[in-house]
Amino acid sequence: MAAAACVEPGDAIHVLTLTPFYPVRDDDAQGCFVAEALSRTETLGVENTVLAVQPAYRRFAGANDAAFPAHWSRFFALPGNTGLLTAGAFLHATILPKVRRLHQAKPLHLIHAHAALPCGHAAGLLSQELGIPFIVTVHGLDVFSIDHMNGYTRPWLQRISRWVYRRASRVLCVSEKVRDQVVKGVSQVRASVVYNGTDTKMFSPTSIAVSPPIILSVGNLIPIKGHELLLHAFAVICSDFPDLSCELIGEGPERSRLTTVVAELNIADRVRFLGRQSRKQVADAMRRCAVFALPSRYEGLGCVYLEAMCAGKPVIACRGQGIEEIIEHGINGWLVGANDAGELKHALVRLLQDAQLRRQIGEAAHRTIEQRFTLEQQADRLAQLYRECLA
Repeated sequence: MAAAACVEPGDAIHVLTLTPFYPVRDDDAQGCFVAEALSRTETLGVENTVLAVQPAYRRFAGANDAAFPAHWSRFFALPGNTGLLTAGAFLHATILPKVRRLHQAKPLHLIHAHAALPCGHAAGLLSQELGIPFIVTVHGLDVFSIDHMNGYTRPWLQRISRWVYRRASRVLCVSEKVRDQVVKGVSQVRASVVYNGTDTKMFSPTSIAVSPPIILSVGNLIPIKGHELLLHAFAVICSDFPDLSCELIGEGPERSRLTTVVAELNIADRVRFLGRQSRKQVADAMRRCAVFALPSRYEGLGCVYLEAMCAGKPVIACRGQGIEEIIEHGINGWLVGANDAGELKHALVRLLQDAQLRRQIGEAAHRTIEQRFTLEQQADRLAQLYRECLA
């Protein structure tokens, strides 16, 4: 672990954020959970320099001018899981000259990497070379970035991830659930929880008293998000709610199969695939829906749950995920078992039949976010931890 730079009380801390997640021109939601807190930390004595990185084999959509400014770097990496073994080393070699120049122009005090691979690995190598301490944020339950991976690469990736966590001045986790995974898998690690904050202005509640009968789900169209389960539950109940519709926001490899499922269930006229949407469009969709449901079975936390709660909507999520630390069942949200179609169906019916219950839960959900999970509170926690790491 590198020695901390000397920062006097009251001095600004210069932090280099190294992230593969950052808003791009055609997707302002990508990495918004990294970008949106940065301007808030600057009011707390933190000066931020952002280095957003992307493997060269992926198409670069261009910088998003509305996001906190970032330097972009593309680096060589092999696609697929095997490429993760060397991606951190290639990234380090690519960005080292740029980081040296940034450090010479204005000394960096701390590197904040997002995810162990590849950015945490590259940050660890930069830390050794430049004598700058680093921290790493873990955003999901797969703390080794090897979920469902088999073969010879698995133990090597575990070894690299453990190397990152042990050498980091602090490992930041988006929930206690994630922190438990880190501590269970790595000895001698300093792990702290920093919950994601929510833009309470963008996701403010609507003043309209009655919402249209819409079930909304927002998330990448991948199997773990539970969209197929939601569609099956919707197909069972929709005959009892003649005006009910379901909207899905997101893109992904499951879209074609889910479209087939919708056709087979004979609900195509009541399900809308809206594709990728802007942050503003998502906020508007959350305000107009009656219930938000994402029965995901693998979530470190899930920013969309917080955003829907902030918009004053009853949220249906799964037990055993990070969001369980925030949702009190029946009070400020609703929890169901992962892969439990019966519980999900019951939850939807219960909430759709009772407008007063929806309103009570939605109001409690909004208060929860306002009291504990704003961007300002996230920024305050980050600034506090930065100073602790440099004390």
